[in-house]
Amino acid sequence: MKINATEIRVGMILEHKDDLWEVLKTQHVKPGKGGAFAQVEMKSLNKSTKLNERFRSNETIEKAILEGIKFNYLYEDDVDYYFMNPVSFDQINIKKNIVGQKGKMLTENLEVSINFHDEKPLSVELPNQITSKVKTTDVALKGQTVSSSYKPATLENGLHIQVPPFIEIGDEIIIDTRTIEYVKKI
Repeated sequence: MKINATEIRVGMILEHKDDLWEVLKTQHVKPGKGGAFAQVEMKSLNKSTKLNERFRSNETIEKAILEGIKFNYLYEDDVDYYFMNPVSFDQINIKKNIVGQKGKMLTENLEVSINFHDEKPLSVELPNQITSKVKTTDVALKGQTVSSSYKPATLENGLHIQVPPFIEIGDEIIIDTRTIEYVKKI
């Protein structure tokens, strides 16, 4: 599907130079002299290389058409994560390097959306928020103001995040899976 260069957004998957590229950063520039353009930083989904590209504002670029299918997470081994389609009960495995840091947030039977392009899995989208338990955290120092600082915490899934001073070991918290940040205490 063709889109205008001004419509490129972070997270989109584009077909460019016979490869699939995920948009990491985009900046629309209108210089004093000459035409406007979009400066786009992209990462190849197949080769793990990066590319900085300029697209004039009147250019069109091919946006990849992805098919998102719901799957439930089953388990992991040394190389792959395994998922099952809850409708057809088909199982698929996806390499850990494709899932990346999000893999630590997967819990048994968690419903995820897997994006396919030409029947090849490209990415895994988690729900926007998940619940996790605090495994370890520092003791809050008296006299610190609430707004001044967060403290480090390790969650039971192995993630390291920053939490407010009132969070203690054993507390259940909600995490935003897109930014991997603390949202609230349950």
